[in-house]
Amino acid sequence: MSLTPDLLATALTFVGCALGSTTAVPPPTAASRRRETVINGKRIKTIDVHAHCIVPAAAAIIKHPLEAPDLMMQGATLATRLAAMDAQGIDVEALSINPYWYRASKDEAAELIKVQNETLVQFCAANPDRFVGFATASLQHPELAAEQVEYAVKKLGFKGVGVGGSVAGEELANPRFHPFWAKCEELGVLVFMHPLGVRELEPSGRLNGSGLLTNTIGNPLETTIALSHLIFEGTLDRFPGLKICAAHGGGFLPSYANRSDAVIRCFPDKVGPLPKKNPTAYLRDGQLFFDTIVFTPEALRHLIAETGASQIMIGTDYPFPWTHTEVELVMNTPGLTDDERIAILGGTAARLLGIQG
Repeated sequence: MSLTPDLLATALTFVGCALGSTTAVPPPTAASRRRETVINGKRIKTIDVHAHCIVPAAAAIIKHPLEAPDLMMQGATLATRLAAMDAQGIDVEALSINPYWYRASKDEAAELIKVQNETLVQFCAANPDRFVGFATASLQHPELAAEQVEYAVKKLGFKGVGVGGSVAGEELANPRFHPFWAKCEELGVLVFMHPLGVRELEPSGRLNGSGLLTNTIGNPLETTIALSHLIFEGTLDRFPGLKICAAHGGGFLPSYANRSDAVIRCFPDKVGPLPKKNPTAYLRDGQLFFDTIVFTPEALRHLIAETGASQIMIGTDYPFPWTHTEVELVMNTPGLTDDERIAILGGTAARLLGIQG
């Protein structure tokens, strides 16, 4: 599919994690000048690895309603998005699309992914200094998904691919998804994993009531479950070259991964085939990466203590208002060296996504 320059700015709609009736981040009220980040006299390129959009033309193929229409940015124009990025001090956004197509038939999924990836790559190519994209794939059809990733990388130029935290109720560690993981490892792409929530809990009512628990707890919980299965079911051992960035600071796993180590010591006969390393080792060995959406300098300090600064990249969840001060968060986190701040703010993302300085 081909888009004219006039259509490119409207080909994407900027939406994010569904939040019920919560309001999206409003556009800046005045013209903004791009904030620059300088460390030790050097201008730093900041890269946001967790930013959302959707391709309406692709969603229409399966008659999927646009996610939470009341949450879309009003007047979600390119200028609005760039002004918001400038105000936050974000130089580049890596755009991803939360999977909504994991129950689509093979033919529908093939058409949807083609439209989606081609639209996204054209949009990014028209704005190359500000946007890169994570390709999408129909993971419910693993062999097709592997073909889609190969085409996205070799023909369209993508450096990463996005996935959900589960696939229509199936765990990412299910062996039937091995063809997809094998292709991601072969191509060296960064996989951005964004949770879809633990919808199987919702009928029980456990997440009802106050607190928007379907999102507040449900999203990081699914990430925790997905990562734990990838470790304990041996997926990360089978594909040691995989690089996965887990949204929302990796959910709850980095804060309590020592319990996963302990279960191996305490109940080795109940764990199943033992992973090659203690679970905590997978947080640091270069396979797993995490965004900074943990909200406070102390939380980020702790995440870094568990994973190492080399595994962290900034994420904003834009356009939703979970956070829009990630640059300040990194700058205000104690104990980091200049080199560590530079890596978190953009250096690691630039390396993994092939973004030039």
